[in-house]
Amino acid sequence: MTETRTSRYKLIEKLGEGGMGIVYKAEDTKLKRTVALKYLRPESLAGDDQLDRFLREAQAAAALDHPNICTVYEIDDEDDKVFISMAFLEGTSLARRVRSGALPLDEALDYAIQIAKGLEAAHRHGVVHRDVKSANVMITTDGHAKIMDFGLALVGGRGQETTTSVLAGTVAYMSPEQARCEKIDHRTDIWSLGVCLYEMIAGRLPFDGDYDHALIYNIMNESPKPLPVVRPGVPAELDHVVSTALAKSPEDRYQLMAEMIADLKAIRAAFQYGTLNGVSPKARPKPSIAVLPFANMSTDMEQEYFCDGIAEDLINYLTHVGGLRVAARTSSFSFKGKQADIREIGRKLGVDMLLEGSVRKAGKRLRITAQLINVSDGYHVWSERYDRDLEDIFAIQDEISKKIVEALKLELSEKEKRALEKAATRDIEAYDLYLRGRRFFYHVRRKSYAFAREMFSKAIKKDPNYALAYAGMADCYSFLYKYHASDEENLQKAMEASRKALDLDPELAEAHAARGLAVSLSKRFEEAEREFEKAIELNPKLYEAYYFYARNCYVQGQLEKAAQLYEQAALVNPEDCQSPMLLGQTYVGMGLEEKAKQAYRRGVAIAERRLELNPDDVRALSLCGSALMQLGDKRKAIEYVRHAVSIDDRDPTLVYSLACVLALGGEKEEAVEYLERAVEAGFADKDWIKQDSDFESLRDHPRYTALLERMA
Repeated sequence: MTETRTSRYKLIEKLGEGGMGIVYKAEDTKLKRTVALKYLRPESLAGDDQLDRFLREAQAAAALDHPNICTVYEIDDEDDKVFISMAFLEGTSLARRVRSGALPLDEALDYAIQIAKGLEAAHRHGVVHRDVKSANVMITTDGHAKIMDFGLALVGGRGQETTTSVLAGTVAYMSPEQARCEKIDHRTDIWSLGVCLYEMIAGRLPFDGDYDHALIYNIMNESPKPLPVVRPGVPAELDHVVSTALAKSPEDRYQLMAEMIADLKAIRAAFQYGTLNGVSPKARPKPSIAVLPFANMSTDMEQEYFCDGIAEDLINYLTHVGGLRVAARTSSFSFKGKQADIREIGRKLGVDMLLEGSVRKAGKRLRITAQLINVSDGYHVWSERYDRDLEDIFAIQDEISKKIVEALKLELSEKEKRALEKAATRDIEAYDLYLRGRRFFYHVRRKSYAFAREMFSKAIKKDPNYALAYAGMADCYSFLYKYHASDEENLQKAMEASRKALDLDPELAEAHAARGLAVSLSKRFEEAEREFEKAIELNPKLYEAYYFYARNCYVQGQLEKAAQLYEQAALVNPEDCQSPMLLGQTYVGMGLEEKAKQAYRRGVAIAERRLELNPDDVRALSLCGSALMQLGDKRKAIEYVRHAVSIDDRDPTLVYSLACVLALGGEKEEAVEYLERAVEAGFADKDWIKQDSDFESLRDHPRYTALLERMA
């Protein structure tokens, strides 16, 4: 370009150019600030693909507001020249930094954490970058890493995400599935960040090849040299993080960017505390453990919830140990009631150690056995039997946690020691009541919410400082307000209980998730988003944080973001059928029919496994019915949902589900009738009804429109 001025911008100098565009430093003469202008090459305007990609970059980046993502101000065109205005960054690219040699380990860790945080924010907004590489990361003069160039981004399912013969991205940083032109998701960015981290530490890329096909072959079939071999002194813990990110199968990688961030932060903290000094290549990889559900040896089968609660609490305790990877509760509990070899379970869960045990409860006495088992050989590392009074349950849990830490020879920081010693409550009766409440909360019916609320209330009377019980109480009131009794008293009590939970424990992820749900029902959506984000930051494996957050986005019509969050919820809790079912509904709303069918099939498979064990699980019946209708099995769909309604014909959520299935099946009059009955019974979420794609056939029905008008 020879012009020195375009639109309101005065061009200062050319900064660089790539295959798609040319970048200039410029002055915004209206706002008096220095910006970077990226122009699409004139010859690219002839092709719709390039223009679409250019626009997608602007739209994807502009939707993200994060300190580790370059800010996009606007997109404009003048005289057939299309350009993006973005923040001007003083600094150099990460690629240029690495050309000068490997970075100091603490510096590499810091940049990796910053990049990961930016990508995590993008993923949460439904954006997959797809072209993460050191050349697309700017290191500013004040040491901040900024992700650039979202030109290949997938936004909420749009873009080349299905099989194609065209490679999209930079080959050296491509994941195996990307190189094979297969369907990809956010885990491809985790792979690419692993490549960048390897590159920063080793001063070279993990895979090489004289030409693209040779490089692709190596990516798909070869393993990079271990970092301690390439650079003596790299701790094995850091090598383990990189090798996990570079696992060939997406299922074997970190499933969420937040998990990788947690491990990187733990290693950085270890450097700072002096427990890692970067000189021992023999340092062992981070150990991993799964806590299996404890077997109920009591004659009373109602004690099942107590046994599950013990295992859940042990999982929660151990997740506070930075040097230990702990399998999620839902993954571990998927083996409940199944006869399987210990070593096979360990391999499927991808852990080194398994903790299993049993509980016999008789009156005020307990007998608990616990065994820590090495997956590789099936031998016991440690075992113990506890014959104690019921009141000693918390001391027993503390002892088991400490024995595991000792057996694995883990060093705890002072913060971790305090976290292990911190208990939600020390009142055994309050604890028992809380476990009962949580058990009934997940039955997802009006009666079960009422019973759960009663249990939480009794737990709070026993221990007025029980933050978890307040969070559970808030969730009960929120769901009662949302589906069953939309009076302001329920909403107000949800607000009060969630605020009390946060006042008692500001670092409790469940409290932030409960608060987010409550304020979202008051349509304070931005505040809700902040609460959900905080909950995920505190506990990246908390299913409710993603699930509630997704529902919050769905009712606002933010379908792309809702879909991404439902996907993350399903990853965190693969045994839950709600997330894939609602994901399918979201994809229908987005017009992505094939993706919707895939999600529905996943949900149906999970739901039918649950129905084999509990044929009267009304939530599984109703969701499965809706999904089967979408998949074309009208007879079975209506049969499932009518069965659910016959179990409790006064529950508005079940009646609502039948309305959905009938609407999908073309039974409009009966569908409207049941929708009216659901609203009369207490279903009051007008925004959800308006957004629900199941009711597309009813939008013009006079009784449907009249019903919405009558609703507040």
